[in-house]
Amino acid sequence: MNDNDQDLDPTVYIVIGRVWENEDGDPDAAIPVHVLLKAPDDDDAVRRTLEALSSQGFAEAELDQIGVMDGEPDDPVYEGAYQDALSGNVAVVTRRD
Repeated sequence: MNDNDQDLDPTVYIVIGRVWENEDGDPDAAIPVHVLLKAPDDDDAVRRTLEALSSQGFAEAELDQIGVMDGEPDDPVYEGAYQDALSGNVAVVTRRD
């Protein structure tokens, strides 16, 4: 890595979808998730997202959108997740009622 690489902002992806704790996939039991992570490309971001969701015990996942974060989020819910992603972790934010 040269010094110029350190000046580039890291690519932090956000993956939006739904997960289920059981395999029945009942739409009423879906839990919305937002996943933040660093990855070299979309395919790796999706693969790492699915691995992280599985390791957290979710039986099924349906991913709807993937995008790139354009900097640190203003929403305090995502600030910690963004910092986790910058550290190389896969941060999963569930939106349970």
